[in-house]
Amino acid sequence: MSNLLGKVIGHPWSRLFHSSRFIRVPATATAVQLQHRLPISSTSVQSTSPRRWYSSINPNDFIATSLIDSVTFVTVCSETLESLVDYFEQIIDETSTLKNPDVTYGDGVLTVSFGEPYGTYVINRQLPNRQIWLSSPTSGPKRYDFIPDKRTVNEGYWLYRHDSVTLHELLQQEITAIVGRKLDFFALPHSQRPTEIGGREG
Repeated sequence: MSNLLGKVIGHPWSRLFHSSRFIRVPATATAVQLQHRLPISSTSVQSTSPRRWYSSINPNDFIATSLIDSVTFVTVCSETLESLVDYFEQIIDETSTLKNPDVTYGDGVLTVSFGEPYGTYVINRQLPNRQIWLSSPTSGPKRYDFIPDKRTVNEGYWLYRHDSVTLHELLQQEITAIVGRKLDFFALPHSQRPTEIGGREG
């Protein structure tokens, strides 16, 4: 460690600061090389050329950010949630066996209660992550990224990457089991994978 610090400080145009500041090194000593020798916390490290950042933040949290811009996200997310509101209200109206069911929606948060013994679903918009988050009484919490269609960014579907199941596929399975009859969540906007559009089997 002392040998490395001595080399960096000894360079005629280098400066070394302690952990919460930055290391400025020649182009020949890259930040990658320093990363393997110096302890690096979540604080960013900069080099003059090229400029690179290192952080403890999980890059998977920003997958959706790279796929769609914030304006497109708000549009497709609103279309998705509002269509789900209408469909859940229809399902509840047509299901007389449910005990005290309820649907509420506001500020990007959709809450659907099916009463006992089924519990409550919460589906909400997460703008910073550009995701839809689901809390299911059956399968637990999930985070869905919007996967845009290659032909047009305004079309696509919501995918949970850990199990490769879409939001509407999960709802189709779980809500059908609750109400005991055939439903069609795939008729809603942003519900189908590209290969299924126009030719999904029922």
